[in-house]
Amino acid sequence: MSFESLALAPALLEGLKALDFTTPTPVQAQSIPVILAGHDLLACAQTGTGKTAAFMLPIMTRLLEQPGSGVRALILAPTRELAQQVTQHACAYAACTELVTVCLHGGSNIGPQEKALREGADIVVATPGRLLDHLIKGTLNLSAIEYLVFDEADRMLDMGFMGEIRRIMRKMPASRQTLLFSATVDEAIFNQVKDWLKEPKRIGIEVQNQAAERVEQIFYAVDEERKRELIAHLIGKQNWHQVLIFTRTKKQADEYAKELNKDGLKTQAIHGDKSQGARNKALAQFKDGEIRVLVATDVAARGIDIQQLNYVINAELPYVAEDYVHRIGRTGRAGEAGTAISLVSIDEQWLLEEIEVLLDERLTPQWLSGYEPDLTREPKNERQNSTKSRRQRDKKRVLGQRGKRRR
Repeated sequence: MSFESLALAPALLEGLKALDFTTPTPVQAQSIPVILAGHDLLACAQTGTGKTAAFMLPIMTRLLEQPGSGVRALILAPTRELAQQVTQHACAYAACTELVTVCLHGGSNIGPQEKALREGADIVVATPGRLLDHLIKGTLNLSAIEYLVFDEADRMLDMGFMGEIRRIMRKMPASRQTLLFSATVDEAIFNQVKDWLKEPKRIGIEVQNQAAERVEQIFYAVDEERKRELIAHLIGKQNWHQVLIFTRTKKQADEYAKELNKDGLKTQAIHGDKSQGARNKALAQFKDGEIRVLVATDVAARGIDIQQLNYVINAELPYVAEDYVHRIGRTGRAGEAGTAISLVSIDEQWLLEEIEVLLDERLTPQWLSGYEPDLTREPKNERQNSTKSRRQRDKKRVLGQRGKRRR
């Protein structure tokens, strides 16, 4: 199948040709005809499979085929970085058209955004909070919206945006077409949004909550205080470049960046307390290879899209198992191979079990020579104590594997 066979607007095909896009990904091949046919859609596909083009190309085709005025398409994204990424892709797809996409997000001056809206926009990509700012100020009118897209819908709802979204929905025309795209989805999410959808088609549900297929997942059991040392060892010994590290908190992100710089690895941290300018600069330096390591919290890392990013390290496992899927989906994108390494302390064994349940897969941490965990330690609370027997089983399993290799 080719993009030419999907009934997209000729000007968009010209733009895709310039981008060297020839064959649609599975989610694009399945979604584009459904959207062009006018159906609401709930699409679940692994991160890095081309979801942005899957909704943006058919929407743009319809906008070009049926001219109108005002903002006619709205894409909601949970984070600034994702909103910026979607906008960049939209502008690239529409390079051979006169369609205008405007990005609205917090962390930057609202004045230039107001100016861009006054000059005219066909498509708006926005975070919920900043979109509400414009609605309250009267600088944006949603009465002409024909297409509404929730990108990373699960994360938007998990991050507590439901109140803002409900207020936004009251400003939307009932006749719109609504599309939800996400790397993970379940019935709980569907129940929250089903009133906004009209007999939606569902695509890709069979791959929900799966890790990207081309990502090698490696788990190391290690004591908490030795994680930073192990990370520096892995990066230095293997001479890795462009390594994305995840932490759970802003404080930990800053601490890891500080210590890794001391280890001689040029590192920056990005999180919600950093200004948007600082986050953009750090991301640009990371993409250009000026810095070797980027440490990020889950929220700040949404929207990071680097085709050749080969390594992701979970310095700390996430509290929400679905975030693990999103994290490791930063590598192995667009069909490329990638490696995701997760460091697991005794106090995180219960988090590993949550990920196992989500993926329906047994995940046994390895022991790296010189960084073996202290097995005399006890977990800090009863919930973690429940994993003690599992820890002993893993010890026997790893020792058994080592014995086989010796033989």
